[in-house]
Amino acid sequence: MATPVESTTTAKDPKGFSGLDESQLEKSLIRRGLATAAEIEACKSRRTHMAAKEPVKEGTPSKSLLEIMVESKVLTRSQMVRLLQEAGGGEASKKFQIPGYQVIGKIGKGSMGVVYKAKQMSVDRVVAIKILLDSLAQNREFIKRFEREAKIAARLSHNNIVNAIDAGEVDGHYFFVMEYVEGETIKDRLDKNKTFDEKECLRIVTAVAEALKHAHSRGLIHRDVKPENIILTHDGNVKLADLGLARITDDEKWGLSEAGMAIGTPYYISPEQVRGQTNIDIRADIYSLGATLYHMVTGRVPYGGETPNDVMRKHVDPKVNIVPPDHLNTSLSAGLGMVVETMMAKNREQRYQTPDDLILDLKCLMRDESPMIAGQKPESLEALAEGDSDDTEYAAPRGRAATEDEMVEMASYVNNRNLIIATMATILAVSLVTNVLFVVGH
Repeated sequence: MATPVESTTTAKDPKGFSGLDESQLEKSLIRRGLATAAEIEACKSRRTHMAAKEPVKEGTPSKSLLEIMVESKVLTRSQMVRLLQEAGGGEASKKFQIPGYQVIGKIGKGSMGVVYKAKQMSVDRVVAIKILLDSLAQNREFIKRFEREAKIAARLSHNNIVNAIDAGEVDGHYFFVMEYVEGETIKDRLDKNKTFDEKECLRIVTAVAEALKHAHSRGLIHRDVKPENIILTHDGNVKLADLGLARITDDEKWGLSEAGMAIGTPYYISPEQVRGQTNIDIRADIYSLGATLYHMVTGRVPYGGETPNDVMRKHVDPKVNIVPPDHLNTSLSAGLGMVVETMMAKNREQRYQTPDDLILDLKCLMRDESPMIAGQKPESLEALAEGDSDDTEYAAPRGRAATEDEMVEMASYVNNRNLIIATMATILAVSLVTNVLFVVGH
């Protein structure tokens, strides 16, 4: 069992309960349906009456409104503790413990939870614990979403993904334990105006693409790939984090429940997510990774706007195109510009169809070679992937994407064939000129 939260109303800490802004507290109580205005006024009157009847001794704090409400059975003690934790009052949050873990300190706070650094006592290792905000723990839908994030994370095990360790609930507190990663996010770097050179970007994006490949193989899509969710570790590794919006690809019921909802981050969201389509797949993550790569190499987001709606509209509008990244940053190779534009094609049929395809082109760029897939027209890609009618021996079997070796073999074959055609054309041209000169000479 967790160590119970003790009262923090002591002479040494008189603000344990009374330090909260009562006007804000009253609004919160009424808004959340924990008490009516009449009940609050009755408790305030009782406090005034008690203070008049039994004057507080010097050095002893008066009872707070929350304590009076608990004594009056308007609130339970657990509700009082949750209110204190939510407001950050007193030492209540520091007293809460999860069996088997020792909390070291707070790392940060997100829209759904607070993340703490902790030690897993059984194996003596440092972990990160995400605790669902108490205000959200009152809503079953948020609890389901939080638990779903933990279960989805548990399906993944990859060196480029922040891995799940444990999850559970203690005294109404929902927690999710994950791998602790030391480092900074890409957003941290961008916020400091730090730049990324092309080779570094290729290394980072390849690692994220490998993470997406693993997720794809497990039937998952991330749906929120962005600079804030990519961690650069101190030892040089890359980790994709935050599966809060991840979804099982073939879960039709889940997809229908979100139909018409634009789920994602406006600056990096794919067009199909903006439209609220239900049949979202891995190509949406490839688009978001492309938008992230664009930001990394240019220092600015692909589409700006005064409001989130303005930004999302530009992602969808076929008449609005991104400025090629190699036009903004002239030190970039033309090949990288082609890769980014292919990743961010508004029509997903013109994007990379799988992470494998993207990884193939990224590896080409790392070898200072031109990308094999980017920049090709859809019909050219189809011919390259399936083979022409007289080249079927070079086509990948139907129903799966070509492997890297097959793609290399196909590209080599096409290049050799083109060379032969060009050579024959040259021979014919020389022959024609020779014949003409022969006729003129006679």
